[in-house]
Amino acid sequence: MNIDQSQHADARGLHLLFATGKRPTRAAIREFVDHQRSVSIAHDPSDDAPLQLVNSDQDPSPSAAEIEPTSDNEAWIELLIDGLSFDLRGIAPGAACDFPDAEHRFDLDRPPGAFRLEAMLLEPGQHLAGAESSLPIVKGLIALARDLTHHFDDLVAIVWPPSKSAIGRRYFESISTAWLEGGAFPALGLTAFREAIDGALQSVGLEFWIGQELRIEPPLSVDKVNATRLAVRIVNQLIIVGGLDESERIVAPDGTRLVMRPSRNRKFIRVWRE
Repeated sequence: MNIDQSQHADARGLHLLFATGKRPTRAAIREFVDHQRSVSIAHDPSDDAPLQLVNSDQDPSPSAAEIEPTSDNEAWIELLIDGLSFDLRGIAPGAACDFPDAEHRFDLDRPPGAFRLEAMLLEPGQHLAGAESSLPIVKGLIALARDLTHHFDDLVAIVWPPSKSAIGRRYFESISTAWLEGGAFPALGLTAFREAIDGALQSVGLEFWIGQELRIEPPLSVDKVNATRLAVRIVNQLIIVGGLDESERIVAPDGTRLVMRPSRNRKFIRVWRE
């Protein structure tokens, strides 16, 4: 399913893919919050719904909490985690959200489009606009998505748009928990890697984090398995330091001496043997 051009199409959030007909309702989201220590509801638009008066001889109308808004843009709820708010959209029984195609798959044997899935969108709240890629906010986003994945068994996968990645639920839970608890950055998932035309191994989605992509240059990139292992290590370090402004010399795990240098346009960090 290709993402549409709605006002949320370019949102820097992530997509939660559920089995068809299994997206949670507003009541299910409230139940989820009740089971979390660090998550609360910051705002529920259904609480703002006007009361509907009926004649005494009519059946009582449903409560505001049971009425789903008819507008797709209103089918949302604002969740709070660690002082940061995030909007969860696509709540059932309202319309599902569109989600982008994924070129890279982790712990999924087929592309998401091959499954019958429906998406919800989890994105930073409006007051976080302009800071969506800052590390504390992204960690809050990932933590909330991890908690949702752990709670809802019918959540099949996560789509992370910056790296065009579809990530299976168990793998996502594992890598996100490890990272949030102080482990290495999940480079295989929150970034991805592809082979460039010239044979270099190039990252996808690292730009979201540090403003640059990584290139393992030939002939260092000929062995794609070892090149990927090296790239994962370097990505983890780059996330910590926040990018590269000038040349550096490093030593690979096998003892090979390497040079890291920004490209002329500063868009890439190039790595080759010294």
